[in-house]
Amino acid sequence: MKAPQPDVRERLLVWALPLLCLLVHLGGAPLFDVDEGAFSEATREMLERGDYLSTWLNGAPRFDKPILIYWLQALAVAVFGVTEWAFRLPSALAACGWAWAVWAFVRPRWGREVALGALLVTCTALGPWAIGRAATADALLNLWLALALFDAWRHWESGARAPLLRSYAWMGLGVLTKGPVAILIPLAVTALEALARRDARTWLRAVFDPRGWVILLVLVVPWYAAMLAVHGQAFIDGFILRHNVQRFTTTLEGHSGSLLYYVVVLPLLLLPWSGVLWAALRRLRTDWHDPLARYLWLWCGFVVVFFSLSGTKLPHYALYGATPLFVLLARHGVALRHGVGGLVPPTLLLALLVALPEGLAYLGRRTDNGYYQALLALAQDSAGGLYRTVTVGVLVAWLVVAAQRRWTVWQRLGAAAGLQVALLALLVVPWLGQLLQGPVKEAGLRARALGVPAVQWRFDAPSFSVYRQAPTPKRAAEPGELALTRIDRTPDWPHTVIYQRGGVVLLQRTGP
Repeated sequence: MKAPQPDVRERLLVWALPLLCLLVHLGGAPLFDVDEGAFSEATREMLERGDYLSTWLNGAPRFDKPILIYWLQALAVAVFGVTEWAFRLPSALAACGWAWAVWAFVRPRWGREVALGALLVTCTALGPWAIGRAATADALLNLWLALALFDAWRHWESGARAPLLRSYAWMGLGVLTKGPVAILIPLAVTALEALARRDARTWLRAVFDPRGWVILLVLVVPWYAAMLAVHGQAFIDGFILRHNVQRFTTTLEGHSGSLLYYVVVLPLLLLPWSGVLWAALRRLRTDWHDPLARYLWLWCGFVVVFFSLSGTKLPHYALYGATPLFVLLARHGVALRHGVGGLVPPTLLLALLVALPEGLAYLGRRTDNGYYQALLALAQDSAGGLYRTVTVGVLVAWLVVAAQRRWTVWQRLGAAAGLQVALLALLVVPWLGQLLQGPVKEAGLRARALGVPAVQWRFDAPSFSVYRQAPTPKRAAEPGELALTRIDRTPDWPHTVIYQRGGVVLLQRTGP
């Protein structure tokens, strides 16, 4: 039976909830290094150089990611200026689109309640909420993956060609956002579904659709061909081999992990909804006989297995397979009446946030690294009484909500999600940003005011260049130049300290 059309109140809720979760206080924290700083500085240099084809970071070519996220960030910065809010805006809007796409897909299939539940999980779970407020490419890629796989299902479901052609367009935009993974995941998931259906013919016909490939190639080939023409082998070595092939076959930048890495990470990314995951897993056998539920489990399972085999492991890779979990959690969770264990994860998270300043200070005292000692020594004092009062108050409010037995588990988790998002956006992330990145931002602003050439000395903090609004190469300083460095890596050449806080040092070389 077709679900009734949403009324005005439902539509307002659907539009407002993602915007509130993802846009409120979006610029409340400094840019986090290394990723946010690198993306933002590359975008700033794009505008400064007027080169909208290649990306550069501190004056050197950057081949880490394709071009689309930089174009979108450049548009936002051109309109709103060089601010944290502008750099993060494309990700926030992409995450809103991601949540809306989930709702639009689920509602005609599993009804209003499950659709709203899936929307709520998508815009409040810790993982998608965090990358939706980060100036990186991952929220945008997740939007394209969700749209591609939802339209692939619509094609399976109806046989219509329009959703198939849209899938090719979404994959093309994904390849412009992060590379071949945007094709790999939809192809693999739909292939597994074809095997489960024993219908290879439909899959092959879809995979080799000539119009679809024309759409994909028209979107992808111009930029990739231009990059090959301009940069040649350097682009192949940097983007194709290093950031795609080697990222899977070897461990890059120390990001390793065991085969069980994502088994641990995925529940953390689902907070506060992690407790419902077990309820969903217990219904996996039953779900296998429901074609749509099976398709969603195959999507999640492929991503977890594939990236578990990768040499490089990062938490956000699991999110490529989390979209189907958002739907499955809602499907099995909205009707959950009992299950106190599901309330434990948000309780632990909120308690952890209360103790976070003391925990970070303790880690700072335990480490032998001078930089982290100085950085984390500020944790307790910088938090102040307001942080403790608010976090304890939120924890108490949650415990009161958790005790309301008249509410279903899902309703109580919804309240936890609202408390979590508000606390993180308005207090915890801004405080943590000031603790970890505030000194770099202040050093960058000081360097900009001085107007003296600057370098980075044995320190990788690209956000310094964003706040300084000039490229900052990595090399030894010449006499008279500024150098950004760490307290445990100050050079032995003559210098004067211009600024020092939290392990970050801005100095000026005074002699040979």
